[in-house]
Amino acid sequence: MEKEYSFIRPEYDELFAREQQKDLSKVFYFGKGTILEEANGKITGIWRSPENEDFMVFEAGDKVRVDRIITINGKPGPAYDEYDRFGLACLDCSGGMD
Repeated sequence: MEKEYSFIRPEYDELFAREQQKDLSKVFYFGKGTILEEANGKITGIWRSPENEDFMVFEAGDKVRVDRIITINGKPGPAYDEYDRFGLACLDCSGGMD
């Protein structure tokens, strides 16, 4: 199940513009559901789909939905807090320990 698109805060637009100036970028993001994926290479721009979803486009043709970016070149992205909550979810339960 695909998560509904969430518009990102303007400071991420600024971060993406700065990172786009680099020759090589590494982005970790949520693919389908909570599957972690990675994209590498030169960022060529941001593309808006007909459904009004923004995607980061790489020179090799990869497209990453911007609201699902966890980190870009080691800097937290729009989905970082969701990733952090996902990673700590097991700590919310006792795991069979009473």
